[in-house]
Amino acid sequence: MNTPPTSRVASFGQTEINWDKLDKKRFYVVGAGLFTGVTVALYPVSVVKTRIQVASREIAERSAFSVIKGILKNDGVPGLYRGFGTVITGAVPARIIFLTALETTKISAFKLVAPLELNEPTQAAIANGIAGMTASLFSQAVFVPIDVVSQKLMVQGYSGHATYTGGIDVATKIIKSYGVRGLYRGFGLSVMTYSPSSAAWWASYGSSQRVIWRFLGYGADSEATAAPSQSKIVMVQAIGGIIAGATASSITTPLDTIKTRLQVMGHQENRPSAKQVVKDLIAQDGWKGFYRGLGPRFFSMSAWGTSMILTYEYLKRLCAVED
Repeated sequence: MNTPPTSRVASFGQTEINWDKLDKKRFYVVGAGLFTGVTVALYPVSVVKTRIQVASREIAERSAFSVIKGILKNDGVPGLYRGFGTVITGAVPARIIFLTALETTKISAFKLVAPLELNEPTQAAIANGIAGMTASLFSQAVFVPIDVVSQKLMVQGYSGHATYTGGIDVATKIIKSYGVRGLYRGFGLSVMTYSPSSAAWWASYGSSQRVIWRFLGYGADSEATAAPSQSKIVMVQAIGGIIAGATASSITTPLDTIKTRLQVMGHQENRPSAKQVVKDLIAQDGWKGFYRGLGPRFFSMSAWGTSMILTYEYLKRLCAVED
């Protein structure tokens, strides 16, 4: 997936497909369909996580399973997909921006760290981390308004939150009350949450892959010359995705909890500041309150990350242009 250093054995290099070897048009078109499918499968986890993070103390003490039961009882399966239409509408352009920035930045990042002569996992962690953070920064301009609207739909009518007729209704009311800047509520915290999260995810993914490959005998010091099988490649990528999800969720859940509450809680002039959200969390649950929804977030980031990366790597193989 990254530009291989000249010291890397050919067998390991064959597990990766570089950006300049892709049919970009096919990559974007087919990718939109594949990632939409992944989003359909994993979206309910985001709904559950969001409800846990913004619920009152009594409700927050319930398990994720109880939240799911409540949603199904009150709204049926459609309740698990509140805000889905809004997310899908914004996901395609946001993902195009993210993936383009990720791959193009990664090439430059590897060239930047090459003179440092670091070991391969460290080099991959730094380059992938830089690329992940940069890609997240670029995509936030599209993602944050979608995030604000979709999260309000996820929690509407729940724990005292307002109800809406759809994403357009949410956006219209926000703009009417706060102007366009209302759609960027929590933008700073979103950048502080998603950029480090993206950096941690891609850094962990890039470095863990290389550690695993070295363990399997495909490292830079290996004498192996045959390319690993497709099943082995998929296995390593899946394990890397799980490790990356666990790392990123552990690091960024506190900021995600603050951001989510800031974006959806409060009405009109009573909307809380980030400082007040922090105080309320500590008053209600102590420092453990910052880890509300850690379980669903961990599952979401691991499941989403693994599914996304396997889909992403499959997409790159599918769209690779033969020399």
